[in-house]
Formats: sequence, C-alpha cells, structure tokens
Amino acid sequence: MPVNILFIGDIVGKPGRQAVSRELHRLVDRYSIDLVIANGENASGGFGITAESAKELFNCGVDLFTSGNHIWDKKEALEYLKKEDRIIRPSNYPEGAPGKGSTVFVTPGGIKVGVVNLEGRVFMDALDCPFRAADREVTALSEITKVIFVDFHAEATSEKTSMGWYLDGRVSAVVGTHTHVQTADERILTAGTAYITDAGMTGAFDSVIGVRKDEPIYRFLTQMPAKFEVAKKDLRVNGVVVTIDEVSGNALAIERVNIPCG
Repeated sequence: MPVNILFIGDIVGKPGRQAVSRELHRLVDRYSIDLVIANGENASGGFGITAESAKELFNCGVDLFTSGNHIWDKKEALEYLKKEDRIIRPSNYPEGAPGKGSTVFVTPGGIKVGVVNLEGRVFMDALDCPFRAADREVTALSEITKVIFVDFHAEATSEKTSMGWYLDGRVSAVVGTHTHVQTADERILTAGTAYITDAGMTGAFDSVIGVRKDEPIYRFLTQMPAKFEVAKKDLRVNGVVVTIDEVSGNALAIERVNIPCG
C-alpha cells in the first residue's frame, strides 16, 4: 500500500499561514495525503515559530513540523520544543539542545513514517556533521520502519545533492529546504530515494524570499542594516508530494507543488 506524503516548503509569516489555511484541505483531498509535514521555522513573523502559530497550523491539518537555523529565533521555542513532540529541530545540533531531531508518525492507516531533520554546514553555522547525524538517525529509525523522510535544511546545492546520494537506498526521500526557491530537479535516485534540492517557500512571492522588497534592496545598495518585514502579496504554496512503497520504503513518485492562492 503506497504512502502519500505532502511536504510544505518553508512557511513564511502570517501570509504563509494564510496560504496553508486556504489550500491544504484541497491538496490533501487531491493527492489522498496520509501525512502532512511542513517546515515551520519562519512561521511566526518570518523568523521562528511560536506555540500560537504552531497551533493555528496544526488546526489547519499540518501533522508535523521540521525546522532549521531560525528555530530558536523566538525565545519561547527553547521551552516549547521540550514538550511539543510534533516539532523537530535539526538532529546535528550539539548535545543538550532542546527538542529532538527525529520522530515517528503513525498514519491513519497504521503505517509508521520516520521523519528526520538535518541542517547543512556550508555557508551556515558550524554544527555537528549532518552526514554522521543522518547515519545515527537512519540506523535507529530503520529498526522501526522502512519509510523514512528527511528534511535537509541547507544552503549549498552541492551539500544537498551529496546528502541525497549518501542516503540513496537508505531513506525514502531527501527534500531540501532553506533557500525559499523551489528547484526543478525532482527525481528518484538510482537506489529508490526521492530527491529535490529545495521544496520552495509558502508565503508571499511579491517579495525577496518572503520579505518586503525594499529592505533587502536597500541593504545590498548601502551595506547598511535593515529590518526585514514579511511581504503580503501573491500568496503561493510550494512543496512536494512523495509517494512511497510501504514494504520496500522506496519512492514511487515525487511531484512538485506550486499553487497560487491569491
């Protein structure tokens, strides 16, 4: 029996939450979705996630949140992640970081899905090695299920592609996040792992990767600091739908999602 997973690319602020609210139920019905995963690290004001924003999105139908380098931008996350099992942070944060880097979700049909969150190191913070963290998490989850989904939150295409090939045949999908720009390289790798370099962004596209255009342009022109504010126009939902064989854990299909919603 195949498992259909909808992954929603980085949700940016209130406009991103509004886009999810408008489109999620239609997407779930259209693709017969068993599990909805979303990257929520920008869901509150464009930086971080609060309990209130998470609750709003859970109520819309999101089952699990992955995250990335902005997960700590809201101070309350330090305590919230200790008690909210439906939000995970990158597994390769040093020992002692709040929360956890993987989880197992049981679909309504009783299928166990392992979900892993990793963060890259190229052009990003100097965390522990994401490849070794992947080994640790995948080894543990493989004792529980064949269906394993990885969100690799990273900047460099080369690092993301390397992770895809490194985990090919060991996980069901490696989906990149962080850049807020959806790539057109979705495919199933040689040993059966679905891969895409970046799932994109859910939010306002009349923007510079989700924030109002004026501030980034000013910053590039002057090299002066500027306060970024979330943009509001041209809302879209970006993401991917991955279909996975329950028995083998191999991906059967991966399809990009790019839905305008006003």
